[in-house]
Amino acid sequence: MTAGSRPSRLRAGTPAPVTAPSGAGGQPSPSERARTVAARPTAALHVLGTGTTPALAATTTADGRTLVVVPTSGPLVQALADSPAGDLPARLTVTDRAPSALRQPIRALVEIAGWLTPVPAADVPAAVLAFADGCPCDALFEVGRTATLLELDVADVVLHESHAVDHVEPEDFVAAAPDPVTAAEADLLTAQSDALARLRVRVQGWAGRRDDVGLLGLDRFGVRFRVESLRGGYDVRVAFPEPLTRSEEFAAAVGGLLSCTLD
Repeated sequence: MTAGSRPSRLRAGTPAPVTAPSGAGGQPSPSERARTVAARPTAALHVLGTGTTPALAATTTADGRTLVVVPTSGPLVQALADSPAGDLPARLTVTDRAPSALRQPIRALVEIAGWLTPVPAADVPAAVLAFADGCPCDALFEVGRTATLLELDVADVVLHESHAVDHVEPEDFVAAAPDPVTAAEADLLTAQSDALARLRVRVQGWAGRRDDVGLLGLDRFGVRFRVESLRGGYDVRVAFPEPLTRSEEFAAAVGGLLSCTLD
């Protein structure tokens, strides 16, 4: 198990960052984390001249295209039609929330800035399929009817996570792949609920009974927990010996963790 050293003084509600152990599986790179967060469904779209526009759905597809579904009747679609350049500066903010109840449930946030354009009509069917492949949602059924599909040409990516703020090069963001375990997190939480509960109990014993331990998330490098106390909190990663390559390896990896002794 790896963790930031237990801090004696932290502001309440401020988690310490996760640190990686020597010789263990490590942790995701900022570009991988940004791509992983960008696949999450909770997003807000801020467009120059029109303000905040409801994003019915948003995702970054497997080939690195950032797509957004917006209401056709809203001011944004009209503003794009009126734009001499055919695009508008915009920023998409995607929020990643922990699967369990925590004081601070937002575990990461990624801001993707660039130029927003309508997806050409001939490209919409293929773009909808690419969108649905990574993020199936009901809003896609409305594209071409009450909703319009837009693409964000990425120029700047900023990842906010714990205490860290990382600026990710657009090329690195597009080239990175989202974490396969995090992508399957909802299903794994259900399928492996008993094993994860046993692992949480072991982390609770390590942290001490005065602190609360909650599940922070799953990724290909391990299982993350948030340890909270009255004075603040910190994050712990129970790391796999080696990073996983697919979600199907998760059950065996957690079983291996349960057979180990926590230091």
